[in-house]
Amino acid sequence: MITRQLSLNAWVSYLNQTQLPVLRRTVADLASLRAREDELNGRELTAVILHDPIMTVKVLRYLQSHRGKSQVADITTIDRAIMMIGTTPFFRQFTDQPLIEESLADYPLAMEGMMQVMSRARHAAMYALDWSVLRHDVDTDEMVVAALLRDLAEMLLWCFAPGQMLEIRDRMRRDPALRSAAAQQEVLGFRVIELQIALATTWHLPKLLLSLMDESHAEHPRTLCVALAVALARHSANGWSDAALPDDFAAIRDFLKISPDEVWERVRRTALQAAKGWEWYGVPPAAAWLPMQGK
Repeated sequence: MITRQLSLNAWVSYLNQTQLPVLRRTVADLASLRAREDELNGRELTAVILHDPIMTVKVLRYLQSHRGKSQVADITTIDRAIMMIGTTPFFRQFTDQPLIEESLADYPLAMEGMMQVMSRARHAAMYALDWSVLRHDVDTDEMVVAALLRDLAEMLLWCFAPGQMLEIRDRMRRDPALRSAAAQQEVLGFRVIELQIALATTWHLPKLLLSLMDESHAEHPRTLCVALAVALARHSANGWSDAALPDDFAAIRDFLKISPDEVWERVRRTALQAAKGWEWYGVPPAAAWLPMQGK
């Protein structure tokens, strides 16, 4: 655990050399799949990986670091990554992994914060998938990965700097007008999005995924889709009466070019679908408050 303030470059160096932990559920499910490897299909393996953003980025990092000369195109989705790696080499590489739950065993509040961000990321990925299907996007799976990884740096800071992340959360609770970027700058010395982009660059993640996660490129429809999905997931995690949600719904309506009722129905349906996997993270999903809210 890091208890002192590090520079942005120091954080990038530290995280680049550290073995990143994954969810206990991820390790257990991968072990179950390995036990029947001979009958395993790639979709099952991909589904497990995409529940865990850190596992997802570990797979992409591994593929990038073992990229052969014959690979001329970036691999931007997990199903293609598994095809390139192969199931047997995959299991051999990712069998022994540290656990998030063990890393944060002495920090229960930070563990809760971490799981909230992971649950939020899963919701964002599912919103992005639904909207990209509606828009007949060229590759919906890329949108899923980009939305899932958008808040990866925040997850890693919950893992490795729980005290600082709790301080940021406490400052924002004490001062509702305090913006998250300002609180991050005060406590960390940089904004979390800066760490996000620096890590993606250092890890040589596909440029397409980096552009989809960079909201400064929101003039591009695919980037805007990811940004809207992440914003909706973040705000709805606070409850469906969050003050930012009306603007989110209006922006989604304009983006998808559908009616307000259709927007609500799609969001409601996707939130309920995402809630089916709530046990992965152990925190209440956004859908938990849907029955108590109107449109």
